[in-house]
Amino acid sequence: MAAWKLAYHANCWGELGGNAVGVTSITELSYRTFGAMDRAFADIAAAGYEGVELFDGNLLDHSASAMRTLLADNGLALVAAYAGGNFIFDDILPEELARVTRAADRAAELGAPHLVVGGGAKRFDGIRETDYHKLGAALDRIKAIADARDLRAHYHPHLSTIVEGPAEVAKIFDLTTIDFCPDTAHLAAAGGDPAQLIRDHAKRISYVHLKGFQKEPFAFTPLDRGDVPTDPILQAMKDVGFAGWVCTELDSWTDPAEGARISMDYLNRAMAG
Repeated sequence: MAAWKLAYHANCWGELGGNAVGVTSITELSYRTFGAMDRAFADIAAAGYEGVELFDGNLLDHSASAMRTLLADNGLALVAAYAGGNFIFDDILPEELARVTRAADRAAELGAPHLVVGGGAKRFDGIRETDYHKLGAALDRIKAIADARDLRAHYHPHLSTIVEGPAEVAKIFDLTTIDFCPDTAHLAAAGGDPAQLIRDHAKRISYVHLKGFQKEPFAFTPLDRGDVPTDPILQAMKDVGFAGWVCTELDSWTDPAEGARISMDYLNRAMAG
Protein backbone atom coordinates (compact mmCIF):
# COMPACT_ATOMS: atom_id res chain seq x y z
CA MET A 1 0.00 0.00 0.00
CA ALA A 2 2.97 2.30 0.45
CA ALA A 3 3.06 2.78 -3.32
CA TRP A 4 -0.33 4.49 -3.32
CA LYS A 5 -0.35 8.24 -3.70
CA LEU A 6 -3.43 10.02 -2.38
CA ALA A 7 -5.35 12.74 -4.19
CA TYR A 8 -8.70 14.41 -3.66
CA HIS A 9 -11.21 15.80 -6.15
CA ALA A 10 -12.03 19.51 -5.81
CA ASN A 11 -15.66 18.97 -6.86
CA CYS A 12 -17.12 19.31 -3.35
CA TRP A 13 -16.34 22.98 -2.69
CA GLY A 14 -19.47 24.34 -4.35
CA GLU A 15 -22.53 23.35 -6.34
CA LEU A 16 -21.89 20.91 -9.16
CA GLY A 17 -22.98 21.86 -12.65
CA GLY A 18 -21.87 22.85 -16.11
CA ASN A 19 -21.67 25.86 -18.36
CA ALA A 20 -25.15 27.06 -19.32
CA VAL A 21 -23.84 28.19 -22.70
CA GLY A 22 -23.35 24.51 -23.44
CA VAL A 23 -27.09 24.19 -24.05
CA THR A 24 -26.54 25.92 -27.38
CA SER A 25 -22.82 25.31 -27.86
CA ILE A 26 -21.73 21.73 -27.22
CA THR A 27 -18.06 22.63 -27.38
CA GLU A 28 -18.49 24.81 -24.28
CA LEU A 29 -20.38 22.27 -22.15
CA SER A 30 -17.80 21.49 -19.51
CA TYR A 31 -18.20 20.23 -15.96
CA ARG A 32 -17.82 22.83 -13.24
CA THR A 33 -17.82 23.25 -9.48
CA PHE A 34 -19.17 26.68 -8.60
CA GLY A 35 -16.69 27.29 -5.80
CA ALA A 36 -13.29 28.81 -5.04
CA MET A 37 -10.45 26.55 -6.09
CA ASP A 38 -7.94 28.35 -3.88
CA ARG A 39 -10.00 27.39 -0.83
CA ALA A 40 -10.42 23.84 -2.13
CA PHE A 41 -6.69 23.42 -2.71
CA ALA A 42 -5.83 24.77 0.73
CA ASP A 43 -8.30 22.43 2.44
CA ILE A 44 -7.15 19.41 0.42
CA ALA A 45 -3.50 20.08 1.23
CA ALA A 46 -4.29 20.68 4.92
CA ALA A 47 -6.02 17.29 5.07
CA GLY A 48 -2.78 15.65 3.93
CA TYR A 49 -3.42 14.82 0.26
CA GLU A 50 -0.58 15.11 -2.26
CA GLY A 51 -2.63 15.70 -5.38
CA VAL A 52 -5.86 17.07 -6.77
CA GLU A 53 -8.24 16.20 -9.61
CA LEU A 54 -10.23 18.95 -11.33
CA PHE A 55 -13.23 19.20 -13.60
CA ASP A 56 -12.32 20.44 -17.07
CA GLY A 57 -14.27 23.67 -16.56
CA ASN A 58 -12.42 24.57 -13.37
CA LEU A 59 -9.09 23.62 -14.90
CA LEU A 60 -9.64 25.80 -17.95
CA ASP A 61 -10.87 28.74 -15.87
CA HIS A 62 -7.22 29.35 -15.01
CA SER A 63 -4.26 29.99 -17.25
CA ALA A 64 -1.54 27.37 -17.06
CA SER A 65 0.64 29.87 -15.21
CA ALA A 66 -2.03 30.71 -12.65
CA MET A 67 -2.86 27.05 -12.05
CA ARG A 68 0.80 26.16 -11.71
CA THR A 69 1.16 28.84 -9.03
CA LEU A 70 -1.99 27.70 -7.22
CA LEU A 71 -0.73 24.12 -7.14
CA ALA A 72 2.74 25.12 -5.99
CA ASP A 73 1.42 27.42 -3.27
CA ASN A 74 -0.42 24.45 -1.76
CA GLY A 75 2.20 21.77 -2.41
CA LEU A 76 -0.16 19.79 -4.66
CA ALA A 77 0.25 17.98 -7.95
CA LEU A 78 -2.44 18.01 -10.61
CA VAL A 79 -3.25 14.32 -10.93
CA ALA A 80 -6.14 14.29 -13.40
CA ALA A 81 -8.62 16.31 -15.39
CA TYR A 82 -12.20 15.03 -15.59
CA ALA A 83 -14.35 15.65 -18.67
CA GLY A 84 -17.40 14.04 -20.20
CA GLY A 85 -19.80 13.90 -23.09
CA ASN A 86 -22.67 12.11 -24.76
CA PHE A 87 -20.23 10.28 -27.06
CA ILE A 88 -22.98 8.48 -29.04
CA PHE A 89 -24.25 11.21 -31.38
CA ASP A 90 -22.25 11.41 -34.61
CA ASP A 91 -22.99 15.07 -35.38
CA ILE A 92 -21.76 16.48 -32.07
CA LEU A 93 -18.91 14.06 -31.39
CA PRO A 94 -16.27 16.31 -33.02
CA GLU A 95 -17.39 19.16 -30.75
CA GLU A 96 -17.13 16.94 -27.68
CA LEU A 97 -13.72 15.65 -28.68
CA ALA A 98 -12.49 19.21 -29.24
CA ARG A 99 -13.53 20.05 -25.69
CA VAL A 100 -11.81 16.96 -24.29
CA THR A 101 -8.72 17.90 -26.28
CA ARG A 102 -8.58 21.35 -24.67
CA ALA A 103 -8.68 19.77 -21.23
CA ALA A 104 -6.05 17.21 -22.22
CA ASP A 105 -3.78 19.94 -23.53
CA ARG A 106 -3.96 21.87 -20.27
CA ALA A 107 -3.56 18.75 -18.12
CA ALA A 108 -0.48 17.72 -20.09
CA GLU A 109 0.95 21.24 -19.91
CA LEU A 110 0.70 21.01 -16.12
CA GLY A 111 2.26 17.56 -15.94
CA ALA A 112 -0.83 15.58 -14.92
CA PRO A 113 -0.57 11.84 -15.55
CA HIS A 114 -4.28 11.09 -16.04
CA LEU A 115 -7.31 12.08 -18.10
CA VAL A 116 -10.71 10.74 -16.99
CA VAL A 117 -13.96 10.88 -18.92
CA GLY A 118 -17.50 9.87 -18.09
CA GLY A 119 -20.50 9.63 -20.38
CA GLY A 120 -22.51 7.65 -22.83
CA ALA A 121 -25.91 9.26 -23.09
CA LYS A 122 -29.20 7.52 -22.44
CA ARG A 123 -31.62 8.38 -25.25
CA PHE A 124 -35.13 9.59 -24.45
CA ASP A 125 -36.58 6.49 -26.10
CA GLY A 126 -34.19 3.95 -24.64
CA ILE A 127 -30.71 2.52 -25.10
CA ARG A 128 -29.76 1.05 -28.47
CA GLU A 129 -27.18 -1.70 -28.69
CA THR A 130 -25.28 0.35 -31.26
CA ASP A 131 -24.81 3.07 -28.65
CA TYR A 132 -22.26 0.89 -26.88
CA HIS A 133 -20.27 0.53 -30.09
CA LYS A 134 -20.41 4.29 -30.67
CA LEU A 135 -19.26 4.92 -27.11
CA GLY A 136 -16.44 2.40 -27.42
CA ALA A 137 -15.22 4.01 -30.64
CA ALA A 138 -15.35 7.48 -29.07
CA LEU A 139 -13.39 6.25 -26.05
CA ASP A 140 -10.70 4.86 -28.34
CA ARG A 141 -10.42 8.30 -29.94
CA ILE A 142 -10.09 9.86 -26.49
CA LYS A 143 -7.37 7.35 -25.66
CA ALA A 144 -5.53 8.45 -28.81
CA ILE A 145 -5.86 12.10 -27.75
CA ALA A 146 -4.41 11.22 -24.35
CA ASP A 147 -1.64 9.00 -25.73
CA ALA A 148 -0.46 11.82 -27.99
CA ARG A 149 -0.05 14.01 -24.90
CA ASP A 150 1.57 11.37 -22.70
CA LEU A 151 -1.56 11.05 -20.54
CA ARG A 152 -3.23 7.85 -19.36
CA ALA A 153 -6.90 7.88 -20.43
CA HIS A 154 -9.65 6.31 -18.33
CA TYR A 155 -13.38 5.73 -18.66
CA HIS A 156 -15.44 6.27 -15.50
CA PRO A 157 -18.78 4.38 -15.44
CA HIS A 158 -21.41 6.65 -13.95
CA LEU A 159 -25.03 6.57 -12.85
CA SER A 160 -27.42 8.01 -15.47
CA THR A 161 -25.23 6.82 -18.37
CA ILE A 162 -25.46 3.65 -20.44
CA VAL A 163 -22.65 2.10 -18.37
CA GLU A 164 -23.67 1.69 -14.74
CA GLY A 165 -23.56 -1.89 -13.45
CA PRO A 166 -21.28 -4.92 -13.91
CA ALA A 167 -22.84 -6.17 -17.15
CA GLU A 168 -22.45 -2.79 -18.86
CA VAL A 169 -18.91 -2.44 -17.51
CA ALA A 170 -17.95 -5.79 -19.02
CA LYS A 171 -19.65 -4.87 -22.29
CA ILE A 172 -17.94 -1.52 -22.79
CA PHE A 173 -14.46 -2.71 -21.90
CA ASP A 174 -14.78 -5.37 -24.56
CA LEU A 175 -15.37 -2.55 -27.05
CA THR A 176 -12.56 -0.13 -26.18
CA THR A 177 -8.91 -0.17 -25.19
CA ILE A 178 -9.20 2.74 -22.74
CA ASP A 179 -8.41 2.11 -19.06
CA PHE A 180 -11.12 1.61 -16.44
CA CYS A 181 -11.37 4.15 -13.60
CA PRO A 182 -13.66 2.48 -11.06
CA ASP A 183 -15.71 4.83 -8.90
CA THR A 184 -16.53 2.60 -5.96
CA ALA A 185 -19.72 4.42 -4.95
CA HIS A 186 -21.23 4.63 -8.44
CA LEU A 187 -20.52 0.95 -9.05
CA ALA A 188 -22.09 -0.02 -5.73
CA ALA A 189 -25.13 2.20 -6.33
CA ALA A 190 -25.66 0.41 -9.66
CA GLY A 191 -25.73 -2.97 -7.95
CA GLY A 192 -22.10 -3.93 -8.41
CA ASP A 193 -19.51 -5.24 -5.99
CA PRO A 194 -16.63 -2.73 -6.33
CA ALA A 195 -14.04 -5.08 -4.86
CA GLN A 196 -14.97 -7.86 -7.28
CA LEU A 197 -15.01 -5.48 -10.24
CA ILE A 198 -11.50 -4.36 -9.32
CA ARG A 199 -10.39 -8.00 -9.27
CA ASP A 200 -12.18 -8.78 -12.54
CA HIS A 201 -10.71 -5.83 -14.44
CA ALA A 202 -7.39 -5.39 -12.65
CA LYS A 203 -5.34 -5.26 -15.86
CA ARG A 204 -7.34 -2.22 -17.02
CA ILE A 205 -7.11 -0.22 -13.78
CA SER A 206 -4.33 2.30 -13.20
CA TYR A 207 -6.31 5.01 -11.37
CA VAL A 208 -9.11 4.68 -8.83
CA HIS A 209 -11.89 6.93 -7.48
CA LEU A 210 -12.90 6.12 -3.90
CA LYS A 211 -15.99 7.34 -2.07
CA GLY A 212 -18.67 6.00 0.23
CA PHE A 213 -22.32 5.34 -0.59
CA GLN A 214 -25.48 5.40 1.50
CA LYS A 215 -28.59 3.72 0.09
CA GLU A 216 -31.35 5.41 2.11
CA PRO A 217 -31.61 8.28 1.71
CA PHE A 218 -29.39 8.16 -1.37
CA ALA A 219 -26.14 9.98 -0.68
CA PHE A 220 -22.42 9.78 -1.27
CA THR A 221 -20.39 9.78 1.93
CA PRO A 222 -16.82 9.97 3.19
CA LEU A 223 -14.94 6.69 3.08
CA ASP A 224 -16.23 3.78 5.13
CA ARG A 225 -19.48 5.48 6.04
CA GLY A 226 -22.80 4.40 4.64
CA ASP A 227 -23.53 0.95 3.29
CA VAL A 228 -20.42 -0.03 1.31
CA PRO A 229 -17.42 -0.96 3.48
CA THR A 230 -14.14 0.28 2.05
CA ASP A 231 -11.84 -2.30 3.64
CA PRO A 232 -12.67 -5.05 1.09
CA ILE A 233 -12.09 -2.58 -1.75
CA LEU A 234 -8.65 -1.65 -0.46
CA GLN A 235 -7.87 -5.33 0.04
CA ALA A 236 -8.81 -6.04 -3.57
CA MET A 237 -6.54 -3.22 -4.73
CA LYS A 238 -3.73 -4.64 -2.63
CA ASP A 239 -4.32 -8.18 -3.87
CA VAL A 240 -4.15 -7.20 -7.54
CA GLY A 241 -0.98 -5.18 -6.95
CA PHE A 242 -2.47 -1.78 -7.66
CA ALA A 243 0.14 0.99 -7.42
CA GLY A 244 -0.27 4.65 -8.24
CA TRP A 245 -2.69 7.47 -7.58
CA VAL A 246 -5.92 6.95 -5.65
CA CYS A 247 -8.37 9.84 -5.75
CA THR A 248 -10.98 10.17 -3.03
CA GLU A 249 -13.98 12.33 -3.84
CA LEU A 250 -17.24 13.44 -2.32
CA ASP A 251 -19.71 15.10 -4.66
CA SER A 252 -21.47 17.01 -1.91
CA TRP A 253 -20.79 17.59 1.78
CA THR A 254 -21.85 20.45 4.04
CA ASP A 255 -18.29 20.99 5.22
CA PRO A 256 -16.02 19.84 2.38
CA ALA A 257 -12.82 20.25 4.41
CA GLU A 258 -14.31 17.99 7.08
CA GLY A 259 -15.24 15.39 4.46
CA ALA A 260 -11.68 15.38 3.14
CA ARG A 261 -10.29 14.94 6.66
CA ILE A 262 -12.68 12.09 7.52
CA SER A 263 -11.62 10.14 4.44
CA MET A 264 -7.94 10.81 5.05
CA ASP A 265 -8.23 9.69 8.68
CA TYR A 266 -9.76 6.44 7.47
CA LEU A 267 -7.06 5.91 4.83
CA ASN A 268 -4.30 6.56 7.34
CA ARG A 269 -5.74 3.93 9.65
CA ALA A 270 -6.38 1.45 6.85
CA MET A 271 -2.93 1.77 5.30
CA ALA A 272 -1.21 1.50 8.69
CA GLY A 273 -3.01 -1.75 9.47
